[in-house]
Amino acid sequence: MTSSEKKSEWWATFRRPALWLAAFAGASLVSFLGFWYRYLEDVVIGRHGTFVWRAIDEWTGAVYGTPIVVATLVVGWYFPLDRAHWRKSLPIHAFALLCFSVLHTSLNWGARVVLYPLFGLGAYDYGQMPLRYLMEFPNDVIFYLINQVVVATFRYYRTMRDRELSLAQAELRNLRLQLQPHFLFNALNTISATMYDDPAAADAMIAELSELLRVSLKTVHTQEVPLRAELESLSHYTALMRARFGDKLAVAVDVDPGAADALVPSLILQPLVENAVRHGNVSLLGRGRIDVRARRNGDQLTIDVLDDGPGTTTPQGKGVGLSATAERLRLLYGDAHRFSAGNASNSTDSADSTVGGGSGFAVAIAIPFRSCAS
Repeated sequence: MTSSEKKSEWWATFRRPALWLAAFAGASLVSFLGFWYRYLEDVVIGRHGTFVWRAIDEWTGAVYGTPIVVATLVVGWYFPLDRAHWRKSLPIHAFALLCFSVLHTSLNWGARVVLYPLFGLGAYDYGQMPLRYLMEFPNDVIFYLINQVVVATFRYYRTMRDRELSLAQAELRNLRLQLQPHFLFNALNTISATMYDDPAAADAMIAELSELLRVSLKTVHTQEVPLRAELESLSHYTALMRARFGDKLAVAVDVDPGAADALVPSLILQPLVENAVRHGNVSLLGRGRIDVRARRNGDQLTIDVLDDGPGTTTPQGKGVGLSATAERLRLLYGDAHRFSAGNASNSTDSADSTVGGGSGFAVAIAIPFRSCAS
C-alpha cells in the first residue's frame, strides 16, 4: 500500500460517523461520572453553588474530548499493541499519549478561561500550568489505556468474526465442490446409459450439459444469485432430463413474480430436483411429475420441491445433495432459515399446504427475502 493510499484509509476511518458517535458517548459518560462525583462531593461537605462550575469543568470535556478520543482510537487501530506489533507500536503510542495529555490539559484551560466569565463565575485561574500538565498526566494515562483496551477488544472480536467467516466460506466452497462432481458424475452416467439405446437423446443431453456447465461457471465464485438465474440453470438440467425421459417427465415451475429477484444460494434447486428425479416415479415407474414452487411470504422466501414418488424410509439428509444443501443453508443463514425434507404426507413445514397433502417426497426451504435490486 502506497503512502497516499494509507493516508486515504486513515482519513476514511477518521470520518466514520459510528466512530464519532461512540467516542462522544464514551466522553459523555466519563464527563457525567466526573460531574456526579465532584458535585456530590461538594454537597456532602456543604459547599453550595457549584453546579455550574462543576458542569463547565466536566461537561465541556465531552465536546472537545470527542475528536481527541477518535484520534486515540484510530492510532490504536492502526498501531496495535499485540504480541506481533507492540515493539513497533509502543513508541508511537508513547508519543500519542504525550500529545493527548498536553492537548487535553490545554483545552481544559482554554475552555474554562472563556466560559467562566460568561456564566458569571469570574476569571478562571488554572494555577501553575507546568504542574497542571504533570497533575493531569496520570488521569490521561488511565483514560488513554482504557481507549486502547476498547480498541483491542473490538479488534479481537473482529478477528474472530473474520476467522469464522473465512472458515464458513471455505466450508461453503467445499460443499459446492461436493455437489458439482456429484452432479456431473450422475449426468455422465445418465448419458452413458442412454447413448446406445437413443444416440439422438444422448447427443441432446450432452448439448444441455455443456450449456448447464457454461451457466454454472458464471457463479462458481458466488454464494448467492438471483432466483431467476438459478431457474435458468434448472431449465438446462430439466431439458437434459427430458432428453432422456421425453414426455414421461413433467416438471412444473411456479414462481411468484415478486420472488424472481430474490437472492438464493447458487446451485440450490438442481440438487433437489435431481434427487426427485432419481428417487421419484420417473425413475421407478418410467413416468412422474416434479413441482418446484417459490413464494414470497413477508420477509421470507419459501421454496418447495415435491415429487410424486413413494417417499422414503431412510433418515433425512443422507444423500450428498440434501445433506450439502442443508449444511449450506445453515452456514449462510444460521437460525434465520428453515429446511425440512421427508415424505410429503408427513411434511408440515411447506409454505404451500398442497405440498404436504399428498404422497411423494417434499423438500421445504424458507430463507430471508433479500432482493438483488436493493
